[in-house]
Amino acid sequence: MKLVTAEEMRSIDETAINQYQIPGLILMENAGRQVAAAVIKELGGDLSRKRLLVLVGKGNNGGDGLVAARHLYNLGAEVTVALAANPPDITGDARTNLGILDHLPVKQLPLKEEKDLNAAKVALLSHDLVIDAIYGTGFRGTPPPLVARLIKLVNNSGKPVIAIDIPSGVEADTGKVGGEAVKASCTVTLALPKVGLVVGRGAARVGRLVIADISIPRALIDAQAIPNRLIDLEWCAERLPKRGLEGHKGNYGHVLVLGGSPGMTGAVALAGEAALRTGAGLVTVGVPAALNGIIEQKLTEVMSRPLPQTTSGRLNPDAIPALEDLLPRISVIAVGPGLSQYPEAAEFMGRLLQRARVPLVIDADGLNTIAQEPDLMKDVKAPLVLTPHPGEMARLMQTTIKEVQNGRIEMARAASTRWRATVVLKGAGTIIAGTSGQILVNTTGNPGLASGGTGDVLTGIIAGLIAQGVSPEEAAGIGTFVHGRAGDLAREDLGMRGMIASDVISRLPAVLKQMEGMEETD
Repeated sequence: MKLVTAEEMRSIDETAINQYQIPGLILMENAGRQVAAAVIKELGGDLSRKRLLVLVGKGNNGGDGLVAARHLYNLGAEVTVALAANPPDITGDARTNLGILDHLPVKQLPLKEEKDLNAAKVALLSHDLVIDAIYGTGFRGTPPPLVARLIKLVNNSGKPVIAIDIPSGVEADTGKVGGEAVKASCTVTLALPKVGLVVGRGAARVGRLVIADISIPRALIDAQAIPNRLIDLEWCAERLPKRGLEGHKGNYGHVLVLGGSPGMTGAVALAGEAALRTGAGLVTVGVPAALNGIIEQKLTEVMSRPLPQTTSGRLNPDAIPALEDLLPRISVIAVGPGLSQYPEAAEFMGRLLQRARVPLVIDADGLNTIAQEPDLMKDVKAPLVLTPHPGEMARLMQTTIKEVQNGRIEMARAASTRWRATVVLKGAGTIIAGTSGQILVNTTGNPGLASGGTGDVLTGIIAGLIAQGVSPEEAAGIGTFVHGRAGDLAREDLGMRGMIASDVISRLPAVLKQMEGMEETD
């Protein structure tokens, strides 16, 4: 699904109105009706004896709220509209809907002065639900003091909040929150999701996200050249390679995972098993020779390769020439899980980067080695996928974690350009910046994935998909979605606190089976 900025959405709206001849009033009416439907669902279907407070700003977002107020009144709710704007400032289609509401027995509260906040505070105590229609996608910066205090009252009230299009106080293009911002139970975004709903601090204020159809023609949306996309199940299923009856393990690629060091064999084992569970035909894990016996105990279906090691028990740079017989049969190499940082790591990575001719998925200390020795990336011939968490990204880009988190999309795109790689910036709302210029955003996953080893699992999943012929960029997108969805299944069964990385691996087949079922119904 396309993921839009405020300007992209404004252009789509204007085209719908001017070229497709859909009046703005109709779009606003449809938006309000969709919001009313979300309120009904939130309250369990029966609006009798329910009291609803609608907070209305001066723009079209406020107009959507006015339409919702009318429909909810007609459905039997007691509705109060709190105007966080001077009525003369409400213009256009929103003004029309305010005029309609003036003829109905819907209570209107002014919110223009400090004393008006007391009335709002009393109203919050007696109402069952709040609709946030103060600011829409045009908001930037911080709310003015009076509105900021109103938002704080709403957040402290404990009442469910339905936000229209985007929670007030969140910037639509970045997810930045400069001051107070509404924390919604549910956000009904109109036509297409906005970038700020799924990245940055704004993502934590969205609640349940509903993408509402307001009758903008599908042909119009499809025709837009929008570079950002929200990854969904359908997109992944379309790109998952089909398996023919004549298929055998040689058709589905051979993954080589390189890593491991004393005390960190689990990382490389998890990556190898995840690659196999994702559908790779063959997986070989290459580790320092002294650790090979441990790997063989850990893994049954994955093959192992003992490799030359340093005196400290890490992978020796001579491991690369020792792989010469195997490399021609390899489809993709994943490197970094459990590798550790050691004096010879740069030479090891340098030899690998210069020798590789198949895609490389680089994670963990593979990334940290590159950050310390950026010249290693000169003249690399292989397609690259880098999978940093925010700390690793900060080291790669020589900045701070705060700067990374304040501009995740921009940072991922800059890293992709700098390193000529597909970059997977992990975290809540994982960002994939591809070499094509496209940005993919993933929303599956949960805090239960914040435990050791889950990043190694993601590395293995992406490598397993590349082995099956998926492009590195699309493998990164599908991989993050599958990884997060498997984590969500684990949460349903186990809760978040007790989840471990192997729980995610065990649920990969269920996610992939669902995608395969969608293929069969095409």
